[in-house]
Amino acid sequence: MKTILKILFLLCLPSLLLAADKPDLFLLKTYDETKSVVGWVMSEKLDGIRGFWDGKQLLTRGGKKIMAPDWFIKNYPPFAIDGELWTRRADFEEISSIVRRKSPDERWHKITHQIFEVPEQQGGLLDRLAVLRDYLKTQVGSPIKIIKQYPINRQQQVKQFLQDIVRQGGEGVVVRNPNTAYQTGRLSSALKVKQYLDTECVIKKILPGKGKYIGKMGALLCKTKGGMLVKIGSGFKDIQRENPPPIGTTITFKYFGLTKKGKPKYPVFLRIRLVQ
Repeated sequence: MKTILKILFLLCLPSLLLAADKPDLFLLKTYDETKSVVGWVMSEKLDGIRGFWDGKQLLTRGGKKIMAPDWFIKNYPPFAIDGELWTRRADFEEISSIVRRKSPDERWHKITHQIFEVPEQQGGLLDRLAVLRDYLKTQVGSPIKIIKQYPINRQQQVKQFLQDIVRQGGEGVVVRNPNTAYQTGRLSSALKVKQYLDTECVIKKILPGKGKYIGKMGALLCKTKGGMLVKIGSGFKDIQRENPPPIGTTITFKYFGLTKKGKPKYPVFLRIRLVQ
């Protein structure tokens, strides 16, 4: 009996090594331009894979261990840091391909760990980031970078900064109250600013195309977390229409407000988040 249990344990070991407790992180609420954020700070919202270093290992937002190369995390700090594993703007699919591999490859040299938070440290946001900044002074060539925080002196700065970021191909902006002590959960002191809203849904059906899309995917019928069915027919590349993501895949789509019936207006495919 003991031999059987040992064999079962060894068979399960690879998956056990990839699993960890889901980290308790802070999450962003959506910015309302009627709310004054003068005195706060703002930074670019990078569209990468969230990477939480707990002082010993690198984890995804969902708690899965990221199999980063040993050289990448060799000189990581003995304290927690939180940020985005990132390469450049509009490169999410490549980033995801690199980070989610169980066997890391040379493409990790493209990755930097862009840090926006240093949990468990004392003081406000800038004080916490200063702890990491001091640590990095002795770490030459580290893949860890601190995302620059810009002070907000006028409310209009947020809109202008967002326009500049979007014009350069960026996703959006994050505004934060720098005086708030570290907290977890969805915070009113940490807000995302975008020209559009986005959310996730699960593909339930692949709808055939018409006209120039005959023989290809025309649209995806998806279900949101709230149980609403949404038809998404735009935002796809030709290769995605020829080889659509399978049913059960989680995707992100953007939309521009809600209809009177509460459905997302003008939904547009953005990216694949998770393949079932």
